[in-house]
Amino acid sequence: MAVEESKVPTHRISRFGKIASLATRVGGAMVTEGAKQLAQGKRPKAKDLLLTPANAKRIADQLAHLRGAAMKVGQLLSMDAGDLISPELAHILSRLRSDATPMPAKQLSQVLTEQLGDNWQHNFIEFNFRPIASASIGQVHQAHADDGTKLAVKVQYPGIRKSIDSDVDNVGTLLNLIGLIPKGVDYKGLLDEAKKQLHAEADYILEATWITRYQELLSGNPDFVLPTVHLESSSEGVLSMTHVEGLPIESLDGADQETRDRIMHLLLELLFREIFEFKLVQTDPNFANFLYQEDSRRVVLLDFGATREYSDRISDGYRHAFNGVLHNDDQRLNDALEQIGFFSQQIMPEQKQAIFELVKLACEPLKHQGKYDFAESGLAQRISEAGNVLSMEQDYWHTPPADALFLHRKIGGLYLLAARLNARVDVSAIFSAYRD
Repeated sequence: MAVEESKVPTHRISRFGKIASLATRVGGAMVTEGAKQLAQGKRPKAKDLLLTPANAKRIADQLAHLRGAAMKVGQLLSMDAGDLISPELAHILSRLRSDATPMPAKQLSQVLTEQLGDNWQHNFIEFNFRPIASASIGQVHQAHADDGTKLAVKVQYPGIRKSIDSDVDNVGTLLNLIGLIPKGVDYKGLLDEAKKQLHAEADYILEATWITRYQELLSGNPDFVLPTVHLESSSEGVLSMTHVEGLPIESLDGADQETRDRIMHLLLELLFREIFEFKLVQTDPNFANFLYQEDSRRVVLLDFGATREYSDRISDGYRHAFNGVLHNDDQRLNDALEQIGFFSQQIMPEQKQAIFELVKLACEPLKHQGKYDFAESGLAQRISEAGNVLSMEQDYWHTPPADALFLHRKIGGLYLLAARLNARVDVSAIFSAYRD
């Protein structure tokens, strides 16, 4: 079966035209549907007209076609800010988590020439032009280095770096204009942070640095394996790494209980080390970033583009927040959240209390004595519902600090994976090293 290809629009004007065209078609479809319902004697609401299945598909498909920042903003909003946007928008944007359509071979060859030079083929004895994976920023190809080493080569879509700022602004404006972001939400702060994050993710030399840092931090640890960067065939827009084999992490839901528990124990233990020891966190919990090797029983860690450094202030703030919850000390929890950057705007007492309850809910596994059953508890769903109650009923639309946003994304993603694997983990025991 042939793989569908789609040329990536590289010019800023052409990319803006795609967004403008989308807004026009969505608006036109709303008018048509509204007229049809009025003719039937109905009084449709604007939101209902906007969120028809056809319009939802138009929005998701167009963002996926633009790839790059446009698609990534959709991922960030749907994965990181579930309590800041309507459930309808989250549902639309969740479609963007699937793979993007790969770029044609001719365009791919042009990118490789621009990044590695006219003789880029000399870096490889074999290069497969059919991608083995494709996503928002680039696509991955299988290759072999001169010495026969099997490689995974990540090639960035052309024009992505130059289009980040304008794409982010265009998508934010579109979503705001068609009414999918509630009034009062400071979404511009979130979009500014998305720009910073995307510029970092689009710098493959920076990602190579993060991979090397993690290899040093985890050296001697027999439980994890990472790819090794091949700098001689890498650049700002091409990242060549050893190809690490493994099973998709979510496919292990049928493995024995001990294996599933151990995998989540390792990942949650690593998370605490990242926050409190490394002060460096790979913040993307996408299941595709984890593999498992059955023979060696090692967890494979992939994709470090979304890695963030955390200051002592933020790291200590979370340690105090977690300990505040464990000791039922609301004043300590309040001080810790303020240290992290919460409550910088005016907030009502009942809103603050609702945030306290949400944090306490997220810390439920830490308070539980013995193995915590993530699937049985329904924790991820309860956190999502509590976030919606906070925003919808308590009318608290303040965007969390960026550092918190990305860290909560990682924690929530690991909770979802733990539930998917039906894992039972003694989180309290793992956190005991940081308990006071």
